[in-house]
Amino acid sequence: MIRSEVLREIAPILRDQLVICNIGLPSQELHMIDDQPTNFYMLGTMGLASSIGLGLALAQDKTVISIDGDGSVLTNFGTLPTIANNVADNYILLIIDNGSYGSTGDQPTYAGKKTSLAAVAKACGCDNVIECQDKDTGPVLQAAIDSKKMTVIVCKCDSGNIKLPVITKDPVVIRDRFMKAVAGDAA
Repeated sequence: MIRSEVLREIAPILRDQLVICNIGLPSQELHMIDDQPTNFYMLGTMGLASSIGLGLALAQDKTVISIDGDGSVLTNFGTLPTIANNVADNYILLIIDNGSYGSTGDQPTYAGKKTSLAAVAKACGCDNVIECQDKDTGPVLQAAIDSKKMTVIVCKCDSGNIKLPVITKDPVVIRDRFMKAVAGDAA
C-alpha cells in the first residue's frame, strides 16, 4: 500500500477525531478522501504537525491524532523527546513511514535506510510505540484510540504518490472551521 491507500483505509476511524495532517501530499490526499472540519491541513511548516498536535492535546481533552511523515519527523527530530516528556493520553502520533520525502519527489529518507523511527521514539522515552505494516494500521490506530494512552504508531508502507490538485480552501477557512470543531461547534 502507498500512503493514500493507508489514509483511505483509516479515514472512517479519523472522522470522529481531531486530526493534524502533515504538509503537502498527505494533507491533499486526506482532503480528497474525506474532508472534515475536524481535519487541520498543514499547508506549510514541514515537521510541525506532530508538535502542533501535541500542543492541542495538552490544551484540551478530545483525542488528537497527528499524521506525520518519516521525512517530516526527521526534519523536526526534537518532537519525539518533547512528546515523551509531555505525556498527553489523548494524543496519537501516526508516522506514515514510506522511506521517502513524498511531497518533494520521493527522495529516500534515512528511515528508508538504517534509521528506525520506532527505535528512536523508544530511545527518546515514548512508552507506547507500535510499528505496524500498512495493512494493519486501521486496527492498530483504533486500539490506540481505545487505550486512551499516548501512542506513537510507525506505519511502514510503500513509497508512491497519486496525482491530485492542491487544496484550494483558504487557510483562514481551514483554521476557523477547525477551531469551531475543537470547540465542539463543527458544522
